[in-house]
Amino acid sequence: MFLARVSYQSEVHYAVVEGLDAIGDTTPLTEFHFLQEHPLITGIRTTGVIKRLDEVKILVPLIPTKVIGIGKNYADHAKEMGGEVPAEPICFLKPTTALIAEDDAIRLPRQSSHVEHESELAVIISKTARNVSKGEAMDYVFGYSVANDVTARDIQKTDGQWTRAKGFDTFLPLGPWIQTDFDYKKGFVEAKVNGVVKQHASLDLMVHDVETLVSWCSESMTLLPGDVILTGTPAGVSPIRAGDEVECFIPGVGRLVNPVVG
Repeated sequence: MFLARVSYQSEVHYAVVEGLDAIGDTTPLTEFHFLQEHPLITGIRTTGVIKRLDEVKILVPLIPTKVIGIGKNYADHAKEMGGEVPAEPICFLKPTTALIAEDDAIRLPRQSSHVEHESELAVIISKTARNVSKGEAMDYVFGYSVANDVTARDIQKTDGQWTRAKGFDTFLPLGPWIQTDFDYKKGFVEAKVNGVVKQHASLDLMVHDVETLVSWCSESMTLLPGDVILTGTPAGVSPIRAGDEVECFIPGVGRLVNPVVG
């Protein structure tokens, strides 16, 4: 099932998305079946109102209490960054003010001259999780989305930690949907800049899998419904500049496209 959050006549609605193709792209038949409430609060209860794609604006699929990023979770990316594969996950937090939706612009900050894309699988938490075992972890996963962990690489290096480099406004495109039925171990993640493939890797190449990440994060902090875990990016990160178009893609989950502006 695909779920979205959209704006219609200045009101925000959660919706079941019907009429997508097999890889999660829109078609002429795509439509939005509005829900009564937030799907993580009241479940999937439709109102009977249905709108077409050209009648709504797609928003970030949900607003989490926190976004937890995982660093160096692909061996090839750790190598290109000049580091080793960590024995345990490395985590950081991205502010929710960094969130933007499909088609919204990534704005390059004046403080940086080297901003890069990072295409990633995003995990959406379904219910409150604290000290969850790896064996229980998938019971706490609501679904998956596509994310771009935009990073000011020069600031990341000079600051010596990652908060500011990854926290600028617009530095977290997320969406366009949440897919609740996806076998991530059979998928791949990709990024293109201006149509040129920059990143492409199987999701089963993650050093720490989704089950491990959910369990490990829940040992350090309580995960709440709707919280997001970014699972890391593979090799191939590259600079983005004003005028570029960045596409992050996970077949079966969705395609997230954002322009870049100065």
